[in-house]
Amino acid sequence: MKIEQVALQLYTLRDYLKTPGDIHATLKKVAAIGYRSIQVSGMGPIAEEELNRIVAGEGLVIVATHEPANVIRQNPEKVVERLQKLRVRYTAYPHPAGVDWTKQDDIDHLIADLDRAGAILRAAGQVLTYHNHAIEFIRIGNATALDYIYAKTDPRNLQAEIDTYWVQYGGGDPASWCRKLKGRLPLLHLKDYVFTMDNKPSFAAIGAGGLDWPGIIAAADTAGVGWFIIEQDTTPGDPFEAIKQSFDYIRSNFVV
Repeated sequence: MKIEQVALQLYTLRDYLKTPGDIHATLKKVAAIGYRSIQVSGMGPIAEEELNRIVAGEGLVIVATHEPANVIRQNPEKVVERLQKLRVRYTAYPHPAGVDWTKQDDIDHLIADLDRAGAILRAAGQVLTYHNHAIEFIRIGNATALDYIYAKTDPRNLQAEIDTYWVQYGGGDPASWCRKLKGRLPLLHLKDYVFTMDNKPSFAAIGAGGLDWPGIIAAADTAGVGWFIIEQDTTPGDPFEAIKQSFDYIRSNFVV
């Protein structure tokens, strides 16, 4: 991968993104670490025009966003408008809020809404992706719900934003999922997985957990991933130190 392909998911720094002033100060720190790309999520209110100005002023590029699940499903035209203002092509359905995974109708309605929303974004030159958590690894017949989602949607309308931590948490293999979604995986969330001393899984900086990063990155490269997006949902200490540790690990081991 190239350094320009290494992005930060801003959700990691959500506690430092409450106001436009916070956003500017935080993005200055992100750029100083060495990041050149960001994914917008977890941010307080700010006009798109002002965000564009701040981002450009710090030498950064917005490569993707997360948009509210209900807006994507119910009013995708608003998503199109926002992405156009931010001059970004990719977004992701962030979490299946309100979906009852015990009801097949709920799952099928989600899939139909995603396919329809993705078609509307595609007509505008944009791309809708699906960000998985662990719940999608429940079984539907002989496959997982995540398999079912991708099997029942048009690849032109719904692509993938695989999250390595949640795949592992759900019992899957991140590298295998990269290979499975070859040509349909423009975005990849890099997030490490570690067990704590009290025998519970937790988030970790990239390289500080147990995931097979050489295998994952090789599979992602083969799959055609465009953006390698670092994220850590929670950090035991300073999140800025965590995102620096992750960035330094990826830069030292995989950037060419």
